[in-house]
Amino acid sequence: MSEEPRELVIAGSGIAGLSAAVYAARADLDPLVLEGDEPGGQLTLTTDVENYLGFPEGVGGMELIQRGREQAERFGAEFEHGLVESAAVDSRPFTLELSTGETVRTRSLIVATGASARWVGADGEDDLMGYGLSTCATCDGAFHRGNDVLVIGGGDSAMEEALFLAKFADSVTVVHRRDELRASEIMARRALDHDAIEFAWNSELLEIHGSREAGVTGATLVSHPDGHPTEKLEAGEDVEHEEVDVQGVFYAIGHEPNTGFLEETAVDLDESGHLLTGEGTHTNVEGVFAAGDVMDPRYRQAITAAGTGAMAALDAEQWLDEQAAAAAEEAEEAVAAEPSA
Repeated sequence: MSEEPRELVIAGSGIAGLSAAVYAARADLDPLVLEGDEPGGQLTLTTDVENYLGFPEGVGGMELIQRGREQAERFGAEFEHGLVESAAVDSRPFTLELSTGETVRTRSLIVATGASARWVGADGEDDLMGYGLSTCATCDGAFHRGNDVLVIGGGDSAMEEALFLAKFADSVTVVHRRDELRASEIMARRALDHDAIEFAWNSELLEIHGSREAGVTGATLVSHPDGHPTEKLEAGEDVEHEEVDVQGVFYAIGHEPNTGFLEETAVDLDESGHLLTGEGTHTNVEGVFAAGDVMDPRYRQAITAAGTGAMAALDAEQWLDEQAAAAAEEAEEAVAAEPSA
């Protein structure tokens, strides 16, 4: 463990963390960016990004992340592989225990660890994520003009995804494992009344067909009149199989913010685990800031994550400056209070 604490550590190397790193490095804070187990975050699962400002022809998700890292390194940001497993924020400097076994101390911390979309567990999803399988209709819906697509889920998020996709796709089928939706009444009614949206009740996604070259070409659904068909299938009961021709599949069964390392700390989280912020990106613990999807369950866009990353770096810079000024003032007062020789 280094004896001298860092001025700033950024946990997470997705678009929010990289944006924070660029701003913090340019402010001479010498930030350390902890990459986590999946460097680059959710964008690395996206083939093309067409709605990020400044790229009129679109840009690959991995390319955008790589450019961001190069930009941050150019200004002096340091990158280190490692996942934060625990954080002690009740004393200063903060202490972070990493998955590598290393301990890092820091005067300030930006949490930009993102949120992980829940996956169904269907066959083929590992190969096809980002190649016709997506967790974000706002990001990828425009690629499916004239296509037939599936939305997996039954809550408000699934209804929002389905309604958005209906602007582009020829048909949208919501696949839900029960015979009634979990969505709010108003969202459910909007989807149920939409001419382009159909529902596969008591059904679940079993397999996604296709390849990275061809994209999604179809899917296998299973259904059972009592719902939860995959459970019935695993129990050896008979279920009905259906092959459907679709060109896109969207998972909408929720996201889990990556904040497990903060659960036993004083940092406030909401019921779903997202970081709560007050003014700007400040959390309730002074010196701890939040950026990106880890504090934003609503928008979850690359452009908004980048914006909050910049905000967090600016907030951290100001806070550190204030701390330094207060310490200098205390030192001056202490010298003035000393008896003269």
